[in-house]
Amino acid sequence: MEKQTCLYDRHVALGALMSPFGGFIMPIQYTNITDEHNAVRQHCGVFDVSHMGEVRITGPDAERYVQHIFTNDVAGAPIGQIYYGMMLYPNGGTVDDLLVYKMGENDFFLVINAANIDKDVAWMKGHTEGFDIKLDHQSDQYGQLAVQGPEAEAVVEEVLGIPCSELKFYTAKTLSNSPLKGEDSCKEASPLRGGLEGSVIVSRTGYTGEDGFEIYGSHEFTQKCWDKLIESGRCKPCGLGCRDTLRFEVGLPLYGDELSADISPVMAGLSMFCKLDKPEFIGKEALVEQKANGVAQKLVGIELADKAIPRHGYPVLNMEGEQVGEVTTGYHCLSVDKSVCMALVKSEYAKLDTPLSVQIRKKVFEGKVVKKKFYDKHYKK
Repeated sequence: MEKQTCLYDRHVALGALMSPFGGFIMPIQYTNITDEHNAVRQHCGVFDVSHMGEVRITGPDAERYVQHIFTNDVAGAPIGQIYYGMMLYPNGGTVDDLLVYKMGENDFFLVINAANIDKDVAWMKGHTEGFDIKLDHQSDQYGQLAVQGPEAEAVVEEVLGIPCSELKFYTAKTLSNSPLKGEDSCKEASPLRGGLEGSVIVSRTGYTGEDGFEIYGSHEFTQKCWDKLIESGRCKPCGLGCRDTLRFEVGLPLYGDELSADISPVMAGLSMFCKLDKPEFIGKEALVEQKANGVAQKLVGIELADKAIPRHGYPVLNMEGEQVGEVTTGYHCLSVDKSVCMALVKSEYAKLDTPLSVQIRKKVFEGKVVKKKFYDKHYKK
């Protein structure tokens, strides 16, 4: 049976189309995907992402443990810095992609994908031997909102009273939870620390290609923030349907499509988030071998000449009609009015401008290899 987030009743009251996703019943759209997509690109939208998982790692060996399980390098990271990367199996396949927040000395906050929560937590617990840490699975305690779009900063500051303009891209801070007591503004907690006792976490990452903020707090705090945002009329409620179209057209991967136990970061073109100069991490040896000797398949972008929409799993063909790969994600790209997809293809077909076709049901549509970023990101850096 699917779980519900703390905002479930509000989604239903707004008439959202609800559907199972990652073990939760989630809003897919409220009005329609195109309107919600355009709201984020042009103004501001809010997403309920309370289904995401959160794990806290503390203790004397917290940094050493995170270095062991995580591909990116957090050694000596400044407090408040956020890192994107992966957890890998020894063969280089991907357990999950995730964000790691440096919350304090030997204090890390890991944000993982909803569909992988149980698997990820079990995997993390299975690799704690020899590390003096506390692993605290906090997913059920947190609600999370993502406020995204070019007007996001103004909306978060003016509607929620949360100061965020000084946050740089991929940084976070902890705030006192004062809006629960009235209309007072949030004030920064010092020193930066996490937990739910009277504090919230605000970060600036975004999964849409636009400027955006993530707000983590208690269920009650999340409900209050949602209500204020919706009542303001300045922030459109958005479902996971447009979250996928937004992330896809700026080339951001989705676990289960562009990353999986069978798809390594090297295959997915994400090697920049795997620091092979680190002394060690699980899966490092496999990635070193893949970088040295190449991989059989690579993730590419494909632009079709026609308006047909490629979908996950559709065959990708070479000019001789032989299948050389398959689509991972495909859409009619709303922001540039083109039919495009990401696809995993044999490496010899991964070069830019290579002619490839996609079979959509019984018809074949011609296309060519292009960059996976179909639309330019507009992050504030």
